[in-house]
Amino acid sequence: MKKLWSLFSQVVTVLLAVWFILVTLKPEWLHQNPGFSGLSLSQAPQLSTGSDVPIAMPGSFSQAAKKASPAVVSINTSKVPEKGVNKNDPWQRFFFGEREEAPSAGLGSGVIVSPEGYILTNYHVVEEADEIEVSLTDGRKAKAQIIGVDPDSDLAVLRIKLDRLPVIVLGKSENLQVGDQVLAIGNPFGVGQTVTSGIVSALGRNQLGLNTFENFIQTDAAINPGNSGGALVDVSGHLMGINTAIFSRSGGSMGIGFAIPVATAQQVLEGIVRDGQVTRGWIGVEPTDLTPELMQSFEVKNTKGVAITGVLQNGPAAKAGIKPGDVIEQVGATPVTQVAELLSAVAGLKPNKTVEFKVRRKDQQLVLAVTPAQRPKTKPQSLR
Repeated sequence: MKKLWSLFSQVVTVLLAVWFILVTLKPEWLHQNPGFSGLSLSQAPQLSTGSDVPIAMPGSFSQAAKKASPAVVSINTSKVPEKGVNKNDPWQRFFFGEREEAPSAGLGSGVIVSPEGYILTNYHVVEEADEIEVSLTDGRKAKAQIIGVDPDSDLAVLRIKLDRLPVIVLGKSENLQVGDQVLAIGNPFGVGQTVTSGIVSALGRNQLGLNTFENFIQTDAAINPGNSGGALVDVSGHLMGINTAIFSRSGGSMGIGFAIPVATAQQVLEGIVRDGQVTRGWIGVEPTDLTPELMQSFEVKNTKGVAITGVLQNGPAAKAGIKPGDVIEQVGATPVTQVAELLSAVAGLKPNKTVEFKVRRKDQQLVLAVTPAQRPKTKPQSLR
């Protein structure tokens, strides 16, 4: 036993001595990598860490940001101040002197959606602008022309004339689910392009009092003043929405932001580019969400729908026989249970094309043929 222990000790001593000599005199011999056919690590292919294409860290959104960011632009607007009512009053000039007001400036973001230079942004970003300048991430700048606006959805389409424009890829917002990761890209407070991340917090948000047609994507990705009109993208860098508004008590992000789905934005874009305006259906009613009190007042039971409290005289609904006190349950093949759903369903109808409405009147179920007209143009209060 002693001989075996002595032999073992001698072998270990010799191996330690050889290892020490190799570490001291030939350290490269210890770093052979059999996975690269005997090449040392200094000779083997390396993961890029500098001038070559970098490898994204696990969980990184860098590729999505890199794909979408070039197509997100900063928008600077200016408005020439109106002359005062008494500007030409000699007494006012005597007491107050000649005072020239500086043009007011506005800030927002936009998204390039076509090689022809069309840009989607918010209506409230350019609503009062006399001049619009668009800045790209590559340093180029250009004056923008307003092609058309849609106040009902708070969207506007601009156009710039530059070559080799980066274009964002349009995604499918209808595939979004609560909990999906998203990025918000824009120019908050004018500090420069900024990317923030979060998740989809809710879908189909409405009754916020922002637009006539509301179907917002809610996200907790940080959105601040200046982000309006910017991009909400998925982890593939595809456009999912146009960032529009935030809920805030301080003026900054509180984790509740809202974006217009790209499906809605695409419809507005196509309508404006093709026809110069967005064409929507209209029937001329005053709708209200159905409550137990209204159900009792209208003498309807066990129903879901939207109560009609007013009907425009000689309007499409009146001509079809819809009356105050009716409850609209279905527009064509689309059931409606809220005012927002009714507005969206009617807006999607083609003017002058008759559609069947299912209506509840007390204990009667009616099917009325309604021929919608084109929705009149409206101008909502400024969202600034």
